[in-house]
Amino acid sequence: MAEEPTGERPPLIERVRARREQHRGRSRFYRIGFASLGFLVLAAGVVMLVTPGPGLPVIVLGLAMLALEFAWAERWLERLLEKAEQAVEQVAHGSPVRRALVLGAGVLTLAFVVAGFVLWDVPLLPG
Repeated sequence: MAEEPTGERPPLIERVRARREQHRGRSRFYRIGFASLGFLVLAAGVVMLVTPGPGLPVIVLGLAMLALEFAWAERWLERLLEKAEQAVEQVAHGSPVRRALVLGAGVLTLAFVVAGFVLWDVPLLPG
């Protein structure tokens, strides 16, 4: 696993590490419930990768919850954040063709969503 050039960790990882000791001081039942909820949030994020929903942010939340309890979750969270940062950097500093393709894919996705709302007569506001 490649480290960042400055040796700094993402701020989320540092916050998780700072809260770990406080979390470990809680009762066993609270920790079991919290870890169970973390697994549920993580599973929901994985499901959202193939269904509508904010899959990656939910996965990050689930891993952050689990990282308070498990070292493997912290490693996965750190790896996921590094990959996300690399992807953002590639898009931001990529070739103009790549940026145009990403922008075009975003516009097409938005067009399909709007078309879906219109075709299936989905109300934009409840009521």
